[in-house]
Parts: sequence; C-alpha cells; structure tokens
Amino acid sequence: MVTIKSKKEIESMRDACKVVAILYNELENKIKPGMSTWELDQIAEKIMKENGAIPAEKGYNPGIKGVPAYPAATCISINDEVIHGVPSKHKIIKEGDIVSVDTVALKNGFNGDAARTFIVGNVPNETKRLIDVTKQAFFEGIKYAKPGYRIGDISHAIGEYVHSQGYSVVREFQGHGIGRSMHEDPGIPNYGKAGKGLRIEPGMTLAIEPMVIQGKPNILELDDGWTIITEDGSLSAHYENTILITEKEPEILTII
Repeated sequence: MVTIKSKKEIESMRDACKVVAILYNELENKIKPGMSTWELDQIAEKIMKENGAIPAEKGYNPGIKGVPAYPAATCISINDEVIHGVPSKHKIIKEGDIVSVDTVALKNGFNGDAARTFIVGNVPNETKRLIDVTKQAFFEGIKYAKPGYRIGDISHAIGEYVHSQGYSVVREFQGHGIGRSMHEDPGIPNYGKAGKGLRIEPGMTLAIEPMVIQGKPNILELDDGWTIITEDGSLSAHYENTILITEKEPEILTII
C-alpha cells in the first residue's frame, strides 16, 4: 500500500533526510586510504546520533532463513561490490578504490535514505565516468517524478540513459517508497516500460537509486548473505536520494 504523507509527516521526513545529507557531506571529507570500512561505519553512526537519529539498517532483519540481522549502521561496498557490503575491521580502503555508502537514518519515526559512491585518491577517467553516469541516471529518472507520470516512466528513463552510456543496471534490486518503514510500496526498478505502473501523486516519498555496473549485469551474493558483487568483477556505482512528490517538480530531501 502506498502512503501519501500529510504536511506534518513530510516535515518529519525532512528532518530524517537532513541527517542523511549532513552525514554524506561529512563522510566525503573523512574517507581516506588506510581506514577500515568498520571505522567509516563508526563515524557514520556517530554523526547520525549527534543529529538525533539512529541507524535504521542496524539490526534490520530481512526475514530470510539463514540470513542474520544486518550488523552495522551503513552498507559499505568497494569496487566490484554492488550493494550491501558489510563493514569490517579487516576490509581496508585503498588508494584508487571507489566506495559506495548506503544508509538510512531513523528520526522521530520516519526514515531518510540515500547512497553515494566516493572516489578515494586517483582513479581512471572511465571510473569517474561510471560514477557520473550513475548520478545522472538518478536525475534523468526524476524528470518524470511528478503528477501525470507513472513509476514506469521513472524506471524507463533510468534504464535507457544507463544503457545509452554503455553500462548495465542491476535488475534484481530496486528503489522503493519510504516513510515510517524503510521499504514501502511502490517498488521502483531501474528499468521498465514507459507509461506503466502506479500513477505518481503529490505526497508520495520515494527512494530512487540507480545501481550501475561497468560490465555485464550479472551479480552474485557472497556467503555472508548480504554482500552483492558483480559476476565479472567489473566496477559498480550507486547513487540514491529520498524525494518528495509535489504538485510540480520533485523535492530532493537528502541534499542540503
């Protein structure tokens, strides 16, 4: 069921999303070679708590037999890790890595969700291009995130743009509605047919998140039950924001 947020609920969403925006602004200056993903996760959790929020991902139970509750405040995925990388003291960030961080802040009963891929040191121009295309795919999608369009229009725009740039989208994971729950209806794939799906209405809050692979779209799941990697070892990037559907243009809540 899709929830249309009231004005009061929207203000609570803004508060939660502002914490996420602050988090990424700070992380961009803190991430560096030699630190572990566990250290980065600890910094992220501290920032959330300092801003009156808690990490919604920590302790999240997917309800899948044999898969443990998620143990950290963030998902941190390096290079060929697509999403859901589990922070570890043994996973060290190196010069030339690209690091995707995905986190959800819960504040006053509402969630804010966003993801960024950071460059650590110097990387080839083609790697920078992957990250730029992933970010632009989000903005291509939200051109259709307004009344009069459907979810399929957003999905189609993302997928067509990514493919036009020679990259692949992840098909097994998708964006989603968000509010009191981290994951709400509707699901928002990064590919699809224009003119299909749920009609977009003011008051919806959506987490739109292109996940883009430099090579083929095939993915694998590691034994930890969480981490998703590219099958061919190619790089992957992730860009996500929580947005509010208004009467006119969408409002991006996780950028300040």
